[in-house]
Amino acid sequence: MTAPALHLDGVATRFGAEEMIFDLSVSPGEWLAVIGPSGAGKSTLLDLVAGFLAPDAGRILIDGIDRTQSAPAERRLSMVFQDNNLFPHLDVFQNVALGITSRRRLSDGDRDRVEASLAAVGLEGFGARRPAEMSGGERQRVALARAFLRERPLLLLDEPFAALGPALRRNMLALLASLKAARAPAPMTIVLVTHNPEDARRHADRVAFLDKGRIAAIGPAAMLDDPADPALRAYLGL
Repeated sequence: MTAPALHLDGVATRFGAEEMIFDLSVSPGEWLAVIGPSGAGKSTLLDLVAGFLAPDAGRILIDGIDRTQSAPAERRLSMVFQDNNLFPHLDVFQNVALGITSRRRLSDGDRDRVEASLAAVGLEGFGARRPAEMSGGERQRVALARAFLRERPLLLLDEPFAALGPALRRNMLALLASLKAARAPAPMTIVLVTHNPEDARRHADRVAFLDKGRIAAIGPAAMLDDPADPALRAYLGL
C-alpha cells in the first residue's frame, strides 16, 4: 500500500490560550486546496509541515517517513510564498539555480536544466534580469521555476498569487497545473493555501476548510457548490 504523500497525525500547536490541531492525509499526486478565514490556521499548517514551526504534539509524516523533528532542509518538499522569496541581488538565472545548489559554479547539465525550467514558465531569455526589473507575475514564475527545478515530491504554496489580478492569477494557476502534469507519471503533490474558493473549484482534487484551528470540512472540490458544514456555508456566503 502506497504511503500518503503527507500525513498529519494529531499535530497540535498553541498560541497563548488558542490551540490548533490538525489531522490530515494527502495522497501522492493530489492537489489539495486549503481555504478558510484569516486566523483559521492555514499558514500555520504549512509552517508545521515545512518545519518552520515545531508542533507541541503529534506526528508529521512525508512519504511515510516521520519528519516531525527534521530540519526544514531535510524534508522532501518545496515552498512558494506570497512574496516569492527571491534574492534581489541575484539575477533570475542565479535565483532559479538555487533550486539545484547554492554554489556559483554549475555544470553544463545544470545550466541546461535552469534554462529549461525558465522556458517552462515562459521566461526564456529572462535569466540576466534582476527581480526588481520584473512584474509580480514574472517574479512568481521565477519562484515556481525554482520550486519545480528542485524536483521535490511535495509542493506547498502559501497564497502565492494573492497579490495578482484575477486574469493573471488564473494564468498562474493554469501554469501550475501544466507544470504538475508535466511531471507524469509521478506528478508533484500540491497543497495550496488560497483565499479564493474559485481557485479550488478550478484546479483542486480536494478542499480542506479550516475554521478556528481545526479542519472543519474536507472533501472533493465540488462540495463548495453546496456544502453541508454551516461554517463553510457562511464563509462562502451561501
